[in-house]
Amino acid sequence: MKKNYLMSLLAAVLVSGCMFTSCGGDDDPVKAEPKDEPKEEPKEDEKEIVSNYVIAATVGGASYLLTANTLAEGTVSAKNNGLETETGTYWIYYQDKYLYRLVYNQGSAGISSSYILNEKGEVTDRDMQYEIKRFTSFGTYKGFIITSSTGMLGTDYADANGNQQYGFQLSYLDVDKETFNYNSDVIIAENYLDNGEYVTLAGILEANGKIYSAPIPMGLSHYGVKANGGAFVKYPELVTTESGGAGSGTYTAGELPNTQYPNEAWIAIYNDETFKNPKLIKTDKISNACGRFRSQYYQTIWAADNGDVYVFSPSYAKVMTEDVQKTTLPAGVVRIKAGAENFDPDYYCNLEEQTGGNSFLRCWHISEDYFLFVMYDKPFTETGYVASKLAVYKGEDKRFTYVTGMPSDISTFGSTPYFENGIAYMPVTTTNAQPALYCINPVTAVATKGITVESESIGAAGKLKYYE
Repeated sequence: MKKNYLMSLLAAVLVSGCMFTSCGGDDDPVKAEPKDEPKEEPKEDEKEIVSNYVIAATVGGASYLLTANTLAEGTVSAKNNGLETETGTYWIYYQDKYLYRLVYNQGSAGISSSYILNEKGEVTDRDMQYEIKRFTSFGTYKGFIITSSTGMLGTDYADANGNQQYGFQLSYLDVDKETFNYNSDVIIAENYLDNGEYVTLAGILEANGKIYSAPIPMGLSHYGVKANGGAFVKYPELVTTESGGAGSGTYTAGELPNTQYPNEAWIAIYNDETFKNPKLIKTDKISNACGRFRSQYYQTIWAADNGDVYVFSPSYAKVMTEDVQKTTLPAGVVRIKAGAENFDPDYYCNLEEQTGGNSFLRCWHISEDYFLFVMYDKPFTETGYVASKLAVYKGEDKRFTYVTGMPSDISTFGSTPYFENGIAYMPVTTTNAQPALYCINPVTAVATKGITVESESIGAAGKLKYYE
């Protein structure tokens, strides 16, 4: 099948024993089974014919999309099964209709593609491919998969001395139409929070008919250092005199890398995918709401089934070199009630009180108000911490619980867990056995081994359906 290539014009950008204690009391966990996730009804002209689970795995150094009729047990291999494809950085299962393979390439574009299930229950690729520039975060909204980053806007948006401003760079993949576009209107990222610093977005969450995202202050660009006669420079000693850093932390002389305000977090609430005229709200109960790994800014804002938006902070700023840029706040949780445009003044939980001082890398919503965390095994104040544990957080009860039943020799987790009927399915790669999916009941925080995948690693799992 001949492929069509859609090219983006985005510029290069910055980047990458159980505990049952509670912040609110000593009540025991509720002994109830998770409720089923609400299911979207097919359109009138659609009729489900067949469905299959689809697992993205690496087999013999190649990437495969394998099919299975269950995730709870058994073994699956690539022998006479699945579709060989290119590698993916992230796998996005859009509802149960499409699977998107997003590719992030450092400093260059990556070829992304999408897949469907055919009438035989087999994975097949769709016609279009997409060349997407570097992105630091992503999410879905209505019929779009949206990627975001922050990059230079060019000389048209420079000051008198040629110092260029940063702006948002957004790409839109229309999943039904198989089209690709980018934001045509300029969105300035400089002084976004009225403190002179430019920002990047962490997470794109669709909830309550709006988009929620966390603007992460990145410090002062050359433009920001000079703006208003240098009024935004709070710590002159932090302005660099030479170039340095690496990856998303690269800087040149005359910049002020990293935020001067580590003890606060912001959320932007947008009316639609244009990302214009946001409602910006701030809290000083937590630090920035995002996980970090190299150039990626992981989403840590998620909505419960009732529409309440929970905002989680790992307090990543604890690892900063300069004391004035280190947060003094522990990893914690705040909340925005459904339909509100302010933080709930009565809601806060100090996660580190329940974790022994440990923080987390990533998190996701499971069902109801349960959330899944990938946890570090040591505090940020120590060296050699590894994200090798899982935990569950119950939002309304402010209760954090480590997951039991996991293997002791975990080397990596998959990038995309799957959630169905209130159960979390996490891809797990170990050092002494074949990779497998582990089924996690959030109410009991107990994991059981599910399907084994004969492979080197599992990237993601989900479900696709073929509709007539």
